[in-house]
Amino acid sequence: MSFADRVQNPALRAKIMSADEAAALIPAGAHVGMSGFTGAGYPKSVPQALARRIEKLHAAGEEFRIGLWTGASTAPELDGALAKVHGIDMRLPYQSDPTCRRQINAGDMQYTDMHLSNVAQFVWFGFLGKLDVAVVEVAGILPDGRLIPSSSVGNNKTWLDQADKIILEVNSLQNAGLEGMHDIYYGTRLPPHRVPIPLTEPGERIGEAYLTCDLSRVIAVVPTRQPDRNSAFAAPDENSKRIAAHIIEFLQHEVKLGHLPPELLPLQSGVGNIANAVLAGLDDGPFKNLTAYTEVLQDGMLDMLRSGTLAMASATALSFSPDALADFNQNIDFYRQRIVLRPQEISNHPEVVRRLGVIAMNAMIEADIYGNVNSTHIMGSSIMNGIGGSGDFARNAYLSFFMTPSVAKNGTISCIVPMVSHVDHTEHDVEIMVTEQGLADLRGLSPTQRARLIIEKCAHPDFRPALRDYFERSLAGASGKHTPHLLEEALSWHSRYLETGDMLPVTASQEPVHLV
Repeated sequence: MSFADRVQNPALRAKIMSADEAAALIPAGAHVGMSGFTGAGYPKSVPQALARRIEKLHAAGEEFRIGLWTGASTAPELDGALAKVHGIDMRLPYQSDPTCRRQINAGDMQYTDMHLSNVAQFVWFGFLGKLDVAVVEVAGILPDGRLIPSSSVGNNKTWLDQADKIILEVNSLQNAGLEGMHDIYYGTRLPPHRVPIPLTEPGERIGEAYLTCDLSRVIAVVPTRQPDRNSAFAAPDENSKRIAAHIIEFLQHEVKLGHLPPELLPLQSGVGNIANAVLAGLDDGPFKNLTAYTEVLQDGMLDMLRSGTLAMASATALSFSPDALADFNQNIDFYRQRIVLRPQEISNHPEVVRRLGVIAMNAMIEADIYGNVNSTHIMGSSIMNGIGGSGDFARNAYLSFFMTPSVAKNGTISCIVPMVSHVDHTEHDVEIMVTEQGLADLRGLSPTQRARLIIEKCAHPDFRPALRDYFERSLAGASGKHTPHLLEEALSWHSRYLETGDMLPVTASQEPVHLV
């Protein structure tokens, strides 16, 4: 389908212009809401044109930066291009771009890390200020002006509803068969007028297949033909396979106990290689007729849909490797019957997550012996990516898993520490912790019971003796025995790593010895 066929509304055809012309309509200091969620459905041409404009203005001595709001992470053509020219003043709610990360950690870019389910409502509440411009990728425009959403929905409904001015980037490379895959719910209200979201199962449709907007606020329609960021996933390594095996064994046991039905409950899975390994293990496992209620649909779930292990999946975005994308495009009629893409305020809605009984599986950077989880910061101060949707799911899930290899950086960092250097998920929201070493079921345990279990089940053997030693000395010497800590030592592992490059303590006669 050509670009001309993608823009069928006469009034909007009259507003077709180049990316450079559209970028010139974005003022300095504007709050700009751009589409995009985990490398899918983000505008490609306008952000790059805006970056070129900013670079020229900066070279001429003029200041130009914007506030950038998205659904989640985007790609080099958006985050990377604008960060490279120092064009972003404030970024929210999530990022994963290395240039952005460097500028945030250097203090050159402000960053507000937010639960993804909160973003749309915060904009509606007015908590973040006025949204000046929306730049939204769509797959097409119908004669009546309705918009065919792209490969992600994210916060696009809110951007289109709230922005003073709208720029639509029509990507003719997005598969036209996406039409009909989306479910855009327009029933949300502001307090005190909220009503229950009428969603009772993952595959149910409660909205419309299209996005809508006030066409008088559309100031530009820009043609583009560029792919999403489709990165290949690494093949599952041995540690990832072990983590997956622990989770599958646990789920089988929960079914045997009657805690779960044979088809489990809707699955939520974070993004990454460990998550894909878990999904691959589930696909090879004993469970059938599974469903998913998640935020991102990646390769593992596509495999499960194709095999029939997964009957239906609800998400807000697609994030595929090149091979998976080719399969998706070739078989899009098959997948359209089994995939629903929703706004992230619905895909991540805490009440819906709780009511459906979602099984949440998310990655972490580190956890402490009492079950607190850090999923965002390195050594306490440096942001990695952000909390994303993990908090939306973890606190409200029927079962909440957090997963990580037990060590990092060739064994010099323990991912199980006395005290986390930053807390994203408190011990109250962490039910099951998993590393390649084992699985710790923390439900119903006191802090000291959790500590013993986490050390023995999840910590790497290199670090277990030091963790046991810290815990036992805390029990003996702390002022309180409920969650005992030696405050002068609690973060010493992180300090030691920053000073020596290794978390293991070193005596005068002994160098650190690692088994990995």
